[in-house]
Amino acid sequence: MTRVLFVCMGNICRSPIAEGIFRERLRVEGLTEQVSTDSAGTHDYHVGRAPDRRAQAMMAQEGIDISDLRARQVDGFDFEFFDYVLAMDEGNYEWLRAEAPSDYQAKIQPMLSFAASPGVHWVPDPYFGGDSGFRSVYELIDDAANGLLDSVRRRITD
Repeated sequence: MTRVLFVCMGNICRSPIAEGIFRERLRVEGLTEQVSTDSAGTHDYHVGRAPDRRAQAMMAQEGIDISDLRARQVDGFDFEFFDYVLAMDEGNYEWLRAEAPSDYQAKIQPMLSFAASPGVHWVPDPYFGGDSGFRSVYELIDDAANGLLDSVRRRITD
């Protein structure tokens, strides 16, 4: 089993969008028995809450339901358990690198390191913006999900 963790600050916008997109990719590709997903936040602001209503609405427009997800905070076990720990922005990336034991540093990567489109390195936080910010986040993550899927496939076949 390959395990993928998506991480943002509060775990109600970007990381649930990423988890929703990627688990849909896994479903379409028939890989749900070989790959598991989760999402978490670096902070405990929203623990136990469903994704932001704007994130849910935008994902529903794409035919993806993320209403079952609940926010949680990253814990020390995540660094050992997950094969990929994917940060949405630089602050989350630096937080994860500071918290992770040295043996697990290589697992921590920016989500957009898997994107085909060059130039954008971090997924902006849409929380304080309007609906268009959620669409932009979706498009960035959707692009990166293709490269991530390729990486996960290689890992499975190796």
